[in-house]
Amino acid sequence: MAPVDMGQGGAQGQPAWPILPTAAGETPRPGELVVARNRKWDGTGHWVVPGFHVGEDEYGWWVYQGRGEFISRPGAALHTRSDAVLLIPRAGGFAATFYDESNPGDFRVYVDLAWDLSWHRIGEPAGPAHPGVVEFHMVDMDLDVIRSARRGVFVDDEDEFAEHAASMAYPGELMDAVRAECGRLEAAVLAGTGPFNGVSDAWMALGRKEHT
Repeated sequence: MAPVDMGQGGAQGQPAWPILPTAAGETPRPGELVVARNRKWDGTGHWVVPGFHVGEDEYGWWVYQGRGEFISRPGAALHTRSDAVLLIPRAGGFAATFYDESNPGDFRVYVDLAWDLSWHRIGEPAGPAHPGVVEFHMVDMDLDVIRSARRGVFVDDEDEFAEHAASMAYPGELMDAVRAECGRLEAAVLAGTGPFNGVSDAWMALGRKEHT
């Protein structure tokens, strides 16, 4: 399959790859259902994860994803084992998921390198029991920056990035941009700066208060 035209300012096959603001035309309202719908560079489906928008701040939009939610991707499906809160940034090539000590797994911060972040409204509110629905779309770019309870901060899936760069024909400019963004995010997670400074705790608490 041909690479997806990402609309980043260049003709397909001769792209430019700036880090652009997340498309904001269909952003969610507090309390609305947000379905995170990810795909790969060649257009194949990836994880689909539901949640509820709890608010926004200088860093972006925060989505509470509760324990026990059904999530899936081609070839895999499960119910989540802990609460999480997802940050969709105002600008940047990533989406970040935050966990706390209630997570039985090892992850505390999981940052997906991503491209073409955008909002798509698919439903308007229809009464108290029927909130509006917005989808968040992104292209998953394989690399992840992880803060682990046992291993500290590290970059994961470099082998997958190299494999997909060949099999999906990633443009060289895109690869350079993703690696640069990965380095920036790794440094921020290590230093605890920006949205990795603990602000996610308050959004997690708000999500639990409003949606459990």
